Amino acid sequence: MASTIELHYRSQMEALSPKERVERCAAMLKWTRDMLARQITAERGPMSPERLKWEVARRLYAGDAQAVAMIDRILADVSA
Repeated sequence: MASTIELHYRSQMEALSPKERVERCAAMLKWTRDMLARQITAERGPMSPERLKWEVARRLYAGDAQAVAMIDRILADVSA
């Protein structure tokens, strides 16, 4: 059985227009990318924005071996 919080969340999500739902998803993805960028920077130190972008992508797609291989090839050509 869903909690009161879950039921409230679902009702709020159902009340959104399709455009608002897409905007919410985009905002959540941006939040996730920003969080991963902070974690990577904390672990490895400063790096170029280009490298950080691909390091974030690598972490996002860590479960997809083909995507990771492609990102690794790109990272080999990106400066620190």
